[in-house]
Amino acid sequence: MNNSSALRGVATVSFFAFDVDAAKRWYAELLGSDPYFEVPGYAEFRIGDYELELGIIDKRYVSGNLGTEPAGAVIYWHVDDIQKTFDRLLSMGATKHEEIRDRGNGFITASVVDPFGNILGIMFNPHYLGVMKAQKGEGNSL
Repeated sequence: MNNSSALRGVATVSFFAFDVDAAKRWYAELLGSDPYFEVPGYAEFRIGDYELELGIIDKRYVSGNLGTEPAGAVIYWHVDDIQKTFDRLLSMGATKHEEIRDRGNGFITASVVDPFGNILGIMFNPHYLGVMKAQKGEGNSL
């Protein structure tokens, strides 16, 4: 596999909210940890196996048209139990964007819109698990 790609991995995912403090509290509850970095209008979490950055930015800093509907790229975060995570997100006030869908070969996706208008994708991803195993020396990735 050639790893010299111009796109080497997700470094930071940025979400936007008019109420950064409310979004910060909502994501702290979801993630089970407080932001590791904060300045006025911005909070940042380190999450997941690779401690990727999830930034919450004051929506007033968005350039261009804000629009009224959720839009943009959907970033899918691997989860071990997609149904449990989907149900938890809905119970926390997120709304369904895309139902849980079996994409074949063990890949299952769903997405919600958080209370601040951002699309949050979740996925059970066997490839992700294979990469994690390979990095631990437990076998090859899928």
